Amino acid sequence: MSKALIHKFVAAALVAVAFMVIPVARAQDVSVEFDQAADFTKYKTFVVRDGQLSARSPALNGELTKKNIQTEIEKALTARGLTKAETGPADLNVFFQFGANVRMETEAYPAGWRGLRTRVVHTQQNAGTMVIDLRDPATRSLVWRSVATETEPNPQKMSEKLDDMVKKSINKYPPKK
Repeated sequence: MSKALIHKFVAAALVAVAFMVIPVARAQDVSVEFDQAADFTKYKTFVVRDGQLSARSPALNGELTKKNIQTEIEKALTARGLTKAETGPADLNVFFQFGANVRMETEAYPAGWRGLRTRVVHTQQNAGTMVIDLRDPATRSLVWRSVATETEPNPQKMSEKLDDMVKKSINKYPPKK
């Protein structure tokens, strides 16, 4: 084999390896914590008490976004067997928070002749976190909490994923002890 052919082969291999190690867009991460002593079979009704949004993007921080999240929480909890309390006290009080911030991510790729140089690319990512709390009003204590995170460069696309964040979170209720 000639030296030129070997160099081309090595450069092609480096490019192939670079594409394999490029970070893949990760799916939503959902973690849950709960009170081990709580009896989740006694909770039959719920009411969404409060929701807070904290994001710079108008697509993620508006009254309609807040209403959509609340509606998705109500649908998801109803699908899990709970009933929304229309009047009077409920067995569970639901609170939620959603926040998003912009962060810069840096990725390095081989570049240049023979792949001996490095090309650095800076990209903006929106990192969003949704926290859903279920509180027992009788004891005024937190009995269940989910934390869902999502990373998406486009705030509009992240707003479309909020319902999925809620569903994945509530699918972990009631907890398996």
